[in-house]
This record gives sequence, structure tokens and C-alpha cells, in this order.
Amino acid sequence: MSSPNEPVKPTPFTVAEPQAAPAAESAAAHSGNQRWIVPALLILLALALAVIFWLPGRLQTPVATPEAVPAANRGNPPAETTQAPRETPAEAAASPWSDAQQARLRKEAQDVLGQLLPLQFELEERGADSWAAEALASAMAAAGRGDAHYQAREFVPAREQYEDSLAQLQALEAAIPEILEEALQRAAAALEAGDRETLAAALAQAALLAPDSPELAALTARGESMETRQALLAAAAAAEAKGDLAEAEQQLRDAAELDPESRRAQQQLARVAAAHSQQRFHRAMSEGYAALDQGSFAEARSAFQRAGKLQADSAEVSSALAELQAAETAARLTRLRREGSSLEDSEAWEEAVARYRQALKLDATIVFAQEGLARAEPRARLDRQLREALEAPERLADPAVAASLERVLQQARALSPRGPVLAGQVAELEQKLAQATTPLTVTLRSDQQTEVLVQRVARLGQFAERSLELRPGTYTAVGSRDGYRDVRQTFTIHHGEAPPPVFIACTEPI
Repeated sequence: MSSPNEPVKPTPFTVAEPQAAPAAESAAAHSGNQRWIVPALLILLALALAVIFWLPGRLQTPVATPEAVPAANRGNPPAETTQAPRETPAEAAASPWSDAQQARLRKEAQDVLGQLLPLQFELEERGADSWAAEALASAMAAAGRGDAHYQAREFVPAREQYEDSLAQLQALEAAIPEILEEALQRAAAALEAGDRETLAAALAQAALLAPDSPELAALTARGESMETRQALLAAAAAAEAKGDLAEAEQQLRDAAELDPESRRAQQQLARVAAAHSQQRFHRAMSEGYAALDQGSFAEARSAFQRAGKLQADSAEVSSALAELQAAETAARLTRLRREGSSLEDSEAWEEAVARYRQALKLDATIVFAQEGLARAEPRARLDRQLREALEAPERLADPAVAASLERVLQQARALSPRGPVLAGQVAELEQKLAQATTPLTVTLRSDQQTEVLVQRVARLGQFAERSLELRPGTYTAVGSRDGYRDVRQTFTIHHGEAPPPVFIACTEPI
């Protein structure tokens, strides 16, 4: 038996037409046919009237059962609608064609409802009643109106209301990414503010919308450390209020490491770190200038360099280092001038020359160094000559050396004022020069057969005894004789000592 909701297909009817009898039988049959044609036509007319008037009444839709009510309203009280279901008057007699149209319209409404119900259930499972209660209620109201039309067999408006409800639910579904993003943003803002209640609500909503969201997992993990981070931020604020920027910066670094995504921690860290750096910069500059005022140049340079590391492009640091360089140069020049003058007073001319040359390396235009070098260099040269002469007095026996040193003495005697060192050198050299130029009598003896020669003094020839006046020094006498080997005798004459006799003769035959 077919369901009453299935479309009724019209049954085709055909009237059997009598076939022409053979000519032989036509006359006999004609009288018989006249008897059954009329009843047959009456039966066919009755059947047609039954199809038109009786059958539609038998196909009337029965009272709706729970199975026939659309699923959109199952378990829910009838939704209030802006238009009450119209009381349907007794339907006109149906026909197979109209029943087929109704069945098609009913199926169209059911197809829309088949899309609407799964989407409704999915949105309810994702908590739409909490984050879009008003929009969800509006969609359900449209579905309720569709149910009312459906129950009244008004399938076209029913389908339209279902389509309206479906469109609203689809709009809600399409808005889920935006709503999820808003929930995640609320959670992030609550994390920054330390608002645990708002954070919990936002995370719960996001969990309904997208439980597998990586952003949700990250925010949840950050939320676990929020209390500790907030405590660190509070400790940093307290330390900053006391002026302890180093402690504040450390607390903020700990907070930023605990939650690297916290903009508040990062911003506070950047601000306090900059303030702490500025504080250390000013402290280093102050220490540098204090050391500069005290003449502690190494300490000042170290302080200024620390400041430069904190602010690499600081014009203030560059200016301070230039000032330090100028002060240090001036101090060194002052020291070199003082040392050079002191060395001149003590007649340490070589050292004085070195100081003035150092000063000129620092500043080639410095006048005291130029003048000091002009004074010290000739004196240093004279001092060197006198020292060399006094360290080798035996050279004074050489007349050329003695003559040269005599000129040096004349130059030294002309200097005024003459310091005690120079005076002592002049006196000592005069004495040594006098001793070196004062001859002593030396007795030479021979065998009267040997030719005697005193090198660089005189050729004496053959003699038995001769006396010579010789300056202190070392001499060499050479003896030669035909048929004998030459002899050589070296002797030294010392000032203040009577020289012993010198014997020289060739005694070894060849």
C-alpha cells in the first residue's frame, strides 16, 4: 500500500472499440451488440465520476503525527511567529496533477530542511547559544514559521522560511573565524591585563569554536604562567619606583623570558632598559670628568669608554675624549718641561734632550721644547766629548788628540754659567792633559852595535846610553843589527813615576 504522502499518479484509461465483424457474421452480431454497449458506457461514466469526486476525498492528508513534524521543531515548543498558521479551508477536490505538484514542493522544502538541521546541530554543539544567542534565536524562529507552513501544506512559504533560517545559520557559520579571532584577541588582551576571569571566558569560547587551534593552545600555555609574570611585573614596578633600575630591568627580563609573547613585558623591558642605560651613561660620564679634574687620566679614559659602549654615537662622549686628550697632552707637556728644566739644572744634558724631543713629538710648535733642545744639544755633545776623554786618558799622549781636547776645553771654559759638573770635568781634563803633556826622562841603554829606533819619537842610532824626554804613555823601541835578529821592546811611562831604564840590543845571531 502506498504512503498517503506519495504523489498520486493518474491511471490511464482506454475504451475498447469493437472490431468490424466479417461480412458473413455482421448481420447476426449487430443485434447482439446493441444489448451490451449501453451498460458499458454507463459503467465507464461512473468510474470517471468516482475518480473526479470520490478519490480525492480518500487521499486527504491525515492529522500530522510526530514523525510528520519537521525535525527543526522536534522537542521544542512552537516558536512564536509573526504570522499565525492560517486555518486551511476544506481543500478542493484534488487531482493527480495537483498531487504531483504538492509532492514536488514538499520535497523541495524537505531538501532545504535536510541542510538546515545538521548545521543547526553543529552550531549548537559549538556553543552558538552563548556567542550568538540572538542570531541563533532569529534563525530558529524562521525555522518555526517554516514548520507552521509545512504543517498547513503550504510548502512554498515553508521552503522560503527554511531557506531564510538556513541563510542565517550559514551566516553564523561564516562568522565563526571572525568570532574566534575576537575571542583570541580578548584572551590575549586579558593576558596582558592579568584579567583571569576574562581570560577563562575567552579561552572557553575559543575552545568551543576551534578546540584544535594552535593559537588557543599557545594562549592557554601563556595563561598558566600569567600569575608568575604579573608578580614579576609588580616587583619591577616597585623597584623602579625606588629608583633601582638595575633590579627593575632584571625582573622585567625574567618576565619577558617567562612569556616572550607578552607585549607589556617587552615594552616595559625596553623602556626600563633604556632608562637604566641612560642612568649608567650619566654615571660613567660624571666619574670620567671627576677623574679628569684630579688628573687621573687612565681612570677618566676608562669611564668615558664605558659611556661610549652604552651610547656608541654620543657626541658627548666624543667631546669628553677630545677634552681628555687635550688635558693629557697638556699635562705631559708640562711634565716634560719641568723634567727638562730639572735635568738642565743637574747638567744631565742627554736626558734633557730626550725630554724636549718627546715634547716636540706631541706638539712640534711648542716653544719651550724648541728652545730647550737648542740649549741642551750642544751641551750634551760637549759633555759626551769630555766624558770620553776622561774615560781614556792614555789617548791624551797623542799630540793630535791633545790638541783637539785643548780646543774642547777652550769651548767649555767659555760657557757661563758653568755648572759644577762641567767645572769638575774641565778641571779634571786640564789636569790630565797637563800630566799627559809633561815629559819624563827615560834612560835607554844599548850595546853600541845595535841601531835603536823609538817608534813615533826618534831614530837614536848606536849608543851605550841615551836619555829621552817622553810624555806619559806607551812606547815601542826597535833594535836592528846586521847578522842578528831584530828585537822589539815596549815600555810605558806613567805620570808621577820614575820610569825604569830600558835596555835594547840585538844578541841573537841569524
